[in-house]
Formats: sequence, structure tokens, C-alpha cells
Amino acid sequence: MAFNHLPAGVHDAFRPLSVTPVTHSVPMAKNHRSDRSPTDAALRPAPGAVLDRLASVPGRASRITHTEHLPPREGRHAVWPDRIRTEVISAVQTKGIEHPWAHQARAAEHALDGDSVVVATGTASGKSLAYLVPVLSGLLDGSEAPNGRGATALYLAPTKALAADQCRSVKEISHPLGTSVRPAVYDGDTPVEEREWIRQYANYVLTNPDMLHRGILPSHPRWSAFLKALKYVVIDECHTYRGVFGSHVAHVLRRLRRLCARYGASPVFLLASATAAEPSVAASRLTGVPVVEVADDASPRGELVFALWEPPLTELHGEKGAPVRRTATAETADLLTDLAVQGVRSVAFVRSRRGAELISVIAQERLAEVDRTLARRVAAYRGGYLPEERRALERALHSGELLGLAATTALELGIDVSGLDAVVIAGYPGTRASLWQQAGRAGRSGEGALAVLVARDDPLDTFLVHHPEALFDQPVESTVLDPDNPYVLAPHLCAAAAEIPLTDDDLALFGPAAEDLLPQLEAAKLLRRRTRAWHWTRRERAADLADIRGQGGRPVQIVEAGTGRLLGTVDAGAAHTTVHEGAVHLHQGRTYLVRELDLDDSVALVQEANPPYSTVARDTTSISVLETDTEVPWGSGRLCYGSVEVTNQVVSFLRRKLITGEVLGETKLDLPPRTLRTRAVWWTVTEDQLDAARINPEILGGALHAAEHASIGLLPLFATCDRWDIGGVSIPLHPDTLLPTVFVYDGHPGGAGFAERAFHTARTWLTATREAIASCECDAGCPSCIQSPKCGNGNDPLHKRGAVRLLTELLREAPGG
Repeated sequence: MAFNHLPAGVHDAFRPLSVTPVTHSVPMAKNHRSDRSPTDAALRPAPGAVLDRLASVPGRASRITHTEHLPPREGRHAVWPDRIRTEVISAVQTKGIEHPWAHQARAAEHALDGDSVVVATGTASGKSLAYLVPVLSGLLDGSEAPNGRGATALYLAPTKALAADQCRSVKEISHPLGTSVRPAVYDGDTPVEEREWIRQYANYVLTNPDMLHRGILPSHPRWSAFLKALKYVVIDECHTYRGVFGSHVAHVLRRLRRLCARYGASPVFLLASATAAEPSVAASRLTGVPVVEVADDASPRGELVFALWEPPLTELHGEKGAPVRRTATAETADLLTDLAVQGVRSVAFVRSRRGAELISVIAQERLAEVDRTLARRVAAYRGGYLPEERRALERALHSGELLGLAATTALELGIDVSGLDAVVIAGYPGTRASLWQQAGRAGRSGEGALAVLVARDDPLDTFLVHHPEALFDQPVESTVLDPDNPYVLAPHLCAAAAEIPLTDDDLALFGPAAEDLLPQLEAAKLLRRRTRAWHWTRRERAADLADIRGQGGRPVQIVEAGTGRLLGTVDAGAAHTTVHEGAVHLHQGRTYLVRELDLDDSVALVQEANPPYSTVARDTTSISVLETDTEVPWGSGRLCYGSVEVTNQVVSFLRRKLITGEVLGETKLDLPPRTLRTRAVWWTVTEDQLDAARINPEILGGALHAAEHASIGLLPLFATCDRWDIGGVSIPLHPDTLLPTVFVYDGHPGGAGFAERAFHTARTWLTATREAIASCECDAGCPSCIQSPKCGNGNDPLHKRGAVRLLTELLREAPGG
């Protein structure tokens, strides 16, 4: 990776505040294999010692705001149910696993009984084996069936990488079973020439919901033999199916169940999840069938040292002169560098693709100053890479060839990267479930591990590193999804009708909202009623109506103008803000400028460049109330929940100096507005409340705006969302409410359940918001409390003290207050 292709000045912008990288006489790993020898393991420092070395750099110790020690735990064994085939037990034992953990045996027992079951235990607790053993046993039983094809199983993963990794594991463990088990990955990367063999002969197909939705279900006649024999459906990492994505997947699974029933099959669902609140409820809502819960984790666990880390304030000043902390990106690059120098195998999880690229390149430069051979052992991993690039990185990490990786959440899920010693998390990932999932990537062989959460300069991260009880003393969130969302349900009704005409008997499968939607789909000339069934009427593929990732259209391809080379892709919903004309784009350490964004063809043309600045898009947003579903009085004000229409337009972009963030100029853009009908929570205040809070008209707009920013920042603590999943608008006099109003809305058509969750937890949510603002050390507001990185108005106006007084008054009159 060529460091000299970074923008000019980026080296200095990310220089550590400390001096040179930490060097210690800790032996490097003797080999690159993930299954290290006992001698290698003995050389590994304890996680507490690793943290002490990181903190030994002058000025660093004060950045650790809290250290949580999770003690090791002994495992509890059981025996496999006697109905498991002895060949399968023998195959497992050849991998060194003599006896299952108690939760694995319980899950297998339920599967054999025909009960759908969710295994909701911690990371690296052996969930894969819990479902794989009964699946393999079922496939062996089926191989002796007289129909020749025998039983089949379908595995669903949220990412291609996880499905490919699981396929490797299945092949390894089932090798002694011969050709009775024939696993194969079927996704967008599968060569065309292999697909027919998979349809005809594979009996364990590993894929993702996208391929099931677009490729398998619409072509079900070609999959009829597989579906007719389908015995098990495995849904891995099921906690990731939340919000709009989860709602879409819920209907994809209902369509699968419908087709299986037509072919005479009734598969058992086996789900695996990181520990979640009410896992059986969430799993039942996802699949539409009753699901038994196995949540008592009987696996052993090594010691986990979990540090909360707050970067220091710098001498720089941001918008409106606000103090600025050192970025989590820069701090994480330092930590990843120092861990690599110690020989500590690590992954740094980064929220953005750009951040992952920057961290890896900066770490490479710093490592080269210590030992040039080390620089080659750090890389980036993110979505948008080409398939062959992803696979090569996965192999290098699995083998131990790489010491450090800066990765987006594309690597968060259960890919086998056993042998990692440490995880650095650059910014709170949005949910406690994701936090523990990422932290659990280290220490997977049962040995001790270090996890470090590096706070970003925003309200939620700042709140969490100073309130560790919110992370360590609270259960993970409930999974939020809404299959009744009409924007989600409607296209799946069309897809189902295209697969097999939809009858009245099918409607119960899709929920109570289905019956009311059918006349609307007929009026739109999408479906037509003939005798007793609804038929798809168009020549286009009905499955193309549903964008199950909620990305707002097909991805935009990023193409190098001079060569025509495809560099990668960006989600359609993010294209206006990230690859607009004039935007700076990073790819594998090289910098490009966007020459043209063609929205019709979904292509962004870029050329390599070396600008001394970064770019930030500016937008405008307006909101109107369509319908108020429910409202409650908050004193003389109101807390409301309902449907809204949001109009957003990217109107310009700023060029900022890389080192100081100083604005160099603003360039206008001519991009079309985008309209979103969604769900929102909003609250109003009256003149009496404003008088009581000492809010005069001069500061009203700033107080509302500050409260809006902070409440958006804190909502992910109460709903399973990311701050980028939600938006907000505040206005001193809204035309629909005729009062000062703050809105927080779901950033997905029809809503995703986040605003509804905010409505039901409003008192605790806004109490935490007020506390986060009031406890911040700054005088007039900063990114740690009321400034937002996504503000289209340049964080103007904002009034910190006014927001505190306003929220205090609002909460004083809240129900139950």
C-alpha cells in the first residue's frame, strides 16, 4: 500500500501526541499459524500487561477512564443426545472436541425434537457446533433415504465472508463423512458454471438473505428438489437482522416457508445470536414460528480486560471555536501500531470505510520506522472491496500472516480469526450487542484478551466512557424490527405473488397488514385478482422491488476515469454525500477526486489526486407531519409519535484543511431533493414552559437545535440503532404543530422502529440527554455534547445552557416525573 498517495498533510494530522512508537522486548510470534503452539502461547503477555504497556507512554494513563476485568469462567460439559449419528460425533472428536458444552447439547436436543431454537450465548461459545451437529446428523440420515437426494439444509449469514468462512469449517469437520455431506456457497460471487451443480447436488447450501431473496426464491422451480427435502434452516448472527433490514429478512423467511409448504416441507429453524434481550421473542418475530431459547452459556471464557479510553483535548478549535479532542481514528492508529510492535495480534474496528483506510496506512508508516517488515503485516478490510481482495485478506488474517487489521463491521461477525490477542474499537459501534460482538473477536481460543473502546468526540461516546455502568451493568438491547411496515411488506407481497399466486389463505403468514395492502397494490397495477388468487402482472422481476438492505437503490460504482477500472462501490443512499462531484474519496491508501456523479447510471467517475483537504457535504432538511398516531401530555407540551414526510437535499460541500479542520471554501452542488415518508417522535413546548426555562426568542433556536443533536446522539443507547440510522429537525415555530418542536425520525422509508422505541423510553432517553450536555466540560458546546458531525447547518445556532434549561423544564413535567 503506497503511503505517498495519501493527501498532503495527512501524516502530520495524525501524528501521535506522544513521541515514538512504544518498543518492548516482547518476542514476536514464531509463526503465522492461528493455532499457536503452547510455547507461543506462553510468550504472549497477559491482557493487563499489554494495557499497562500501552498506557506507559507519557500522558496516556489519564486517557483510561475505566477498566473492567471480566474474570475467567470454567466450562460445563454434557453429552450429545443419543440420536446424533455416531459418525458425526467421531468427526467432531477428530477436531479435539470430546464433549459438548451443556448449551450445545440442549440446542441439539431441541433441533432433533423438531423445535426451532435460538442459541443466544456469548462470542466464541461454540454456537456453530450447536447447530452444525444436528444438521450433519440429519443430512446423514437423509442420505439413506430412498429418494436419492436425501435431506437438505440451508445456512443464512448476513455477509458473504461469514458464509464462506463457515463453508470452510463445514468441509473440515465433515471430511470424515465422505460425500454424504456436500456443502457449497451460493452467492453473487459463485461462478455461473458451479451454480447448476449446487442446485442439483449440494445438500448444505450456504448463502445470504440477499441471494435467497433475489436468486433462490424467484427461481424456486429449479430449486424444487432442494426445497422439498429442506429439513433445517440455520440463521447465523440473527441479532444483526434489525430495523429495516431485519423487517425485510422476516418476509424473505416467510416467503421461504410458504414455498417449502407448497413442496411439502416444514423446516426447523436453528438460530445463533450474540447474547440478546428476549432472544426467543426476537427470533419468533423474525421467523414467524415459535422458537425455544437456549441462553445459559456453559462455555469457558478467558480473562477479558476491557478499557474505556478517551482521547485528550488538543490545542485546535473547531466550529464556533469549540475545543476539539484528538480523533478516535488517530488514537486507534497509535494503539494498533504499538500492539503490532509488541507482537500482539489485533483488529481495530472502525465505523467508516475511510477511517479503516487511514488507520491502516498511518500504522504502516509508523511501523516502517521501527521495522520495515512489520509494515507489510498491517492492512485494511472493509465493504466495497472486490471479492478477491476480501478473500485474500481473510486468509492472511486467519493464517496469522497479518498482525494487525483495521476493519469495518464487515469483519465483526463470526469469521474464524482465532488467535487474536486484542481488539481496539474506534467509537461506540451503536449497540451493546455489537460492542460485545467486536470485543469477543479476541481471545477466541479461551485465552485472555484485551478490548479497548476509544471514544469519538460525540455525546454518546463521551457519556459512555464516563458512565461505564451503562455498558457493563446493562443487558444488551432488544432487537427492533417491524414486519408490518407497509413499505417493507408491499414489495414482498408482490414477490410472493410472482413466485406462486397469492391466496387468502396465505395472508395470515404475512401479518395483519397484508389484507389492507392488496387493494392498493391492485390499484397501482402491480397485482391483479383472478378467481381466488392475486397474480403478479408485470414482466419485470417482482423481487427487484424490495431493497432488503434499505440502501435506497442499486449501489453506485466507483470507476477510475482514465482506465475504466472498478475501484469499489458505495451505497446509493450515501452517494449524494460521499461521491458528489468534487468529493475526496480514499481507496486502499490512494486518494481520488470525484469528477462526475451520474445518478442515472449509478456511476461515480474519479481520478487520482493529492488534495490538501477533505470534503464534507452540507444539506437542508424540512419535515411535515402526516398523521399523529399517539400523543401524551408533558405539562402543557406534548410528546407525539406518528408519520412524517422528510425532504432532504445536499446543497454544497466544504473543503477543510486536513490538519486544523479550517474551512477553505464552500462549493454549491446541484443535486435533486430526496423525499422520505417515515416515522418520527417529536415533542413540543409552550410559551409557559419557555418562560419557566428562561428561554427568550434569541436563544430558542439554538436551545432546540442543541437538544435535538444531543438526543440523536444518545438514542442508540435506548434503541438498537446507529446515529446514522436516524435524523432530526428542530424549528422554533413548526407550521404543523404551531409550537417550538423537536423531531427525531427513522432514516428509512416507513420507519424502522427506532422512533417508536424513543417514544416509549422518552423520559429516560431525554434524562440521559440532559445529563450528557450538563456534565460536559466545555463552556458553549462541543462535539462531545451538542455539536453533530452530520449537521447540515454547520452546527449553527447552538445554545448549550439553553438546551439544559429547556430539557430540565420538559422533564420536570414529564409523566411519572
